[in-house]
Parts: sequence; C-alpha cells; structure tokens
Amino acid sequence: MAGEEYLFHRETFAGGDRWLARHVARPVLAFVHREVAGSMLLLAATAAALIWANSPWSDSYVDFWHTHIDIHIGSFHIHPLTFEEFVNDALMALFFFVVGLEIKREMVTGYLSSLRAATLPAIAAIGGMVVPALLYVAFNPSGDAAVGWGIPMATDIAFAVGIVALLGSRVPPMLKLFLLTLAIVDDIGAIAVIAIFYTSDLNLRWLVFAAGLLVLVRMLTLMKVWALPVYWTIGIVIWYATLESGVHATIAGVALGLLAPAKPLLTRDAAQEFVDQLPEQLPDRLSVERVHQASFVVQESVPMTERLETMLHPFTAFLIVPVFALANAGVPLSGETLSDAAGSPVTWGIVIGLVVGKPIGIAAFTWVATRFGFELPPGMNWPQYIGMGFAAGIGFTVSIFITGLAFDNGVTDAAKIGILFASACAALAALALLWISGKRGAHTEVAPDEHDVHDES
Repeated sequence: MAGEEYLFHRETFAGGDRWLARHVARPVLAFVHREVAGSMLLLAATAAALIWANSPWSDSYVDFWHTHIDIHIGSFHIHPLTFEEFVNDALMALFFFVVGLEIKREMVTGYLSSLRAATLPAIAAIGGMVVPALLYVAFNPSGDAAVGWGIPMATDIAFAVGIVALLGSRVPPMLKLFLLTLAIVDDIGAIAVIAIFYTSDLNLRWLVFAAGLLVLVRMLTLMKVWALPVYWTIGIVIWYATLESGVHATIAGVALGLLAPAKPLLTRDAAQEFVDQLPEQLPDRLSVERVHQASFVVQESVPMTERLETMLHPFTAFLIVPVFALANAGVPLSGETLSDAAGSPVTWGIVIGLVVGKPIGIAAFTWVATRFGFELPPGMNWPQYIGMGFAAGIGFTVSIFITGLAFDNGVTDAAKIGILFASACAALAALALLWISGKRGAHTEVAPDEHDVHDES
C-alpha cells in the first residue's frame, strides 16, 4: 500500500536496515495501522485492570484511582477531581470529541449523508437500543437499579469493528460499512441518553455560558477562522463550563466535534490546479515561500474533521480508551462478588440486553423494514446480519461509561461484571456466526459508487 511505503521510506528510521527498524519499528507501525490493534490494546488494559484489582496490591488500585487532584490558581479553585474522574470526565471528553467528528463527517460527506443508504442502519440501530433497554427494565422495573436501562443500549465501535476485521474476506465488504453506520447512529442515541437522562442538577449560569461559547465557535467557523489554538483554548473553557453546569462534560466534546467544518476550505480541484502550476516555475522561480503556500493549499483541500480525526484517533484509541479501561474495569472477582453478581437482576438485565436484545432488536426492526421495501445491503445474508447484531452487542467502553453515571453504590460491580461477561459472549457468538456464514456463502465485492458508499466512510 502507498501509505505503508511512505511509512517505511528508506530515509526514515523505520525504513532502515537496523535490527530495531526491521524487528521492532516496522512491526509496531504495521500493528498500529490494523483495525484490530485498538481492540487488542483495550483488551490488554482490561486484563491488566482485573489482575491489578484482584492481586495482593488491590488496595493500591483503589487508592490510586481515587487520589484527588486539587488545583488552585490564585483564589480560583478548579473543580476537584480524582484520577478516575479526570479520566472519565476530561480524557473521555476528547474521545467523545472524536466521536462527534465521526458523526459530523458521516452526516456531511459519508454514509449518513444519503437518506436512502442511512435509513436501514438507523432503523436497525433504533431496534438495537430499544429492545435491550426494554429487556433490562423487565429485569429491573423499579428502584435504584432501574436507572441502568441505558447500559445495554451501547455499542463499542472499536471492539465491534475489530471482531469483523479479524474475519477479513470471510465477511462481505458492505457488512463492515453497515456496522460502522449502525454504531455511529447508536453513538448518537447514547449521547442523547447521557445528556438527557444522566445529567445531575443543572447550574443554568454555567450552562448558558457554555452555550454562548459554542455559538462563538460556530461564528468563528463561519468567519473561516482556521487557527486551531483558538479553538483548543475556547474548547477547554467550554469543557469546564459544561462540567460545572451539571451536564456531563463529555457532551462538550461531542458538541465541539459536531461544530468542526466537514467540508474543506479549498476544493481538491483548486488544490490540484495550484500544484499543476508548480512545474512551470522550475528550476529558477520556485521559492520556499511558494512551497509553503502549496503545502497550505494541499492541507486545506482536506476537511478539518478528517484532519482532526487522523491526528487524534491514534491518541484516543491507543491511550485514552485503554487508560479508561484500566481505571474502570478493575472489578474484584471474589467468590462473594461473583455470587452477588450472579444473583443480581442488574447483571442479568445487562447480559440479556446485550447478548439477546441487541441482535434480536437489530434483526427484528430490520425485518419489519424489509416488509416496507427496504433490502439488506448487497452481499449480506441474514445469518451474517445476525452475526453483525451480536458484534453490536459488545457494549464495553460506553456501557461501562454509562454505568459510572447510573450507579454510585455496590451495584456498580455487578453491572461491570455483567458488561464484561456479556461483551465476551457477544464477541464469541459474532465470531462463530460470521465465520460459519462466511464460509458457506460467496461474497461479491461491491463498487462504492454503485451503492452510495463514500470514500470517507
């Protein structure tokens, strides 16, 4: 691939003949660019959290993540946070910022920009949220446990796509794209649930201040202010104002992601025309300033959303999300804890919601839609579709995140054990069904332009 040739150019360290380059740098770079890499690192962080929380040093796990960060700037006292809260409220805001960028890109230039193409994944996603929530409520109809109904609604994109990527050519090319679209709609639903149902007491002054700054950001983008330091500064203030307002601070990240420009400042044709003129200026008149100008023109032919995603996705996938898992997945697995979880309706509501509710909800709503004229994407059959539904049942990251918002007592451990068990079961079921259906069925490559599939997707 061209990208790999660039990464391993002989003039770079990774492209050299040194032992470290051949046996460390190139394999690591190849691993990072695989879709399953983030999922594998997330799985390793989860295992590390469980080992740490159940080791002789388990007290240090609790003490470390509950260490307080207390910052004063003069007489101004910044909102106190523990390390765990810093990860969940601050670092995860950047994760949700990238989610907002993905949603914006898909809505403007991707699969969600086509109403015809996006309708069926959206219907499937709604089924995959409604049915799990109803099943959870069936197990927990009242009391404090009832507030956890949002937990089994979530889909972990990294794990779900990683499962599909493991199977390679055994799954049709449209399945991954359909799953990505479904998961993005699922993210929109999860964000709405967090913003509306898992918000503490509101401080209207801080909320109005945050909203005003978001309006300012929108005005700056309309004025074509392109200085990223300006937006980072305003974004940090918006995050803090949202944190103080009572709305969960990650919503600020989503809002800022949705405000990022999804169309380039310059068209690709304009950039190509500028670049085509450069050879005419060789060898005498081409200056350093002209090359810098060309670099700007080429850069600005790429949408801001795409550039920010490219820059931030490795940071969120390989650092923030694994750290989140390390901070939140450390559940004590003593006999008493497991016994309590096995007898808890919270655990079973989550397990049944994710493992049973997700694939049934996705398949049932899709089947109803096919009765009204919709068709499964080309190359997909129902067993593969149900296998994709199981992959969507891997809630993990967002499910654990919502657990932290829903519960603040002993129910949390039962909920996390349910999420871990359900995600493992859903992953195994997805792998088995997609493997079997892929082995039996022949898949046809689908040209993107024939089915409203955009390159950006």
